[in-house]
Amino acid sequence: MHDNLGEQLTIDDMARAALFSKFHFSRIFQRATGLSPGRFLSALRLQRAKQLLVSTSLSVADVSLRVGYASVGTFSSRFTRSVGLSPTTYRRLGGFTTRVPVEDGQAIVNRPAGRVQGRLTCAPELPGSRIFVGVFPERIPEGRPVQCCILDRPGKFVLDRVPAGVWHILAHSAAEEHTASPTTGTLVGSHGPVAVRRDSVVEVEMTLQPMRIIDPPVLLALLDVRRSAIERVAAERRPVGVSSR
Repeated sequence: MHDNLGEQLTIDDMARAALFSKFHFSRIFQRATGLSPGRFLSALRLQRAKQLLVSTSLSVADVSLRVGYASVGTFSSRFTRSVGLSPTTYRRLGGFTTRVPVEDGQAIVNRPAGRVQGRLTCAPELPGSRIFVGVFPERIPEGRPVQCCILDRPGKFVLDRVPAGVWHILAHSAAEEHTASPTTGTLVGSHGPVAVRRDSVVEVEMTLQPMRIIDPPVLLALLDVRRSAIERVAAERRPVGVSSR
């Protein structure tokens, strides 16, 4: 997949490369990665698009072709839905965002909710960084989480008002500086699926580790926690009625 993102790969092609039947390959792949082969391939294409947008001057149309999309409109809509920013905005911001909005639709807000809490650990030799922890419907950090928090360091975390349902708890390192690379050196952790019920408390243990080739890529624009903190403090100090613009 990594070597042929611009090609129209099928599950039959992948299964042949692995010397498995299509059905056996799909089962093993899902078990190893938590996603179907097609879903994983789509995520890799968008991850590569993120890299191209911040490291080259290719147009959005050229980027979409490089990662296997025949329609720039389809590419742009899928990129925006998964990353949280349009391709042009993602490029302009250098691959970072100062805010990750949570899912706030009425279907989520009005559902019974519980709490997810636990501890996130990280090997001491790994580089320190603030950490994003979010609740997602699949084992891939994309779109809007239903709840999230930022940790200054590995340790305890609490996610209140998590809607009742079956969710994946996903974590990744957030950028300490806007100049940090948004595409390399990311640490990730995952737990799930977990069932959250009304007024329940779900305990979670996760370990943050360097991303492996079988880990789904982080499609969310990485949170620039330093700029986010500066903007939050500025907003708190701004006199009432004064616009930020």
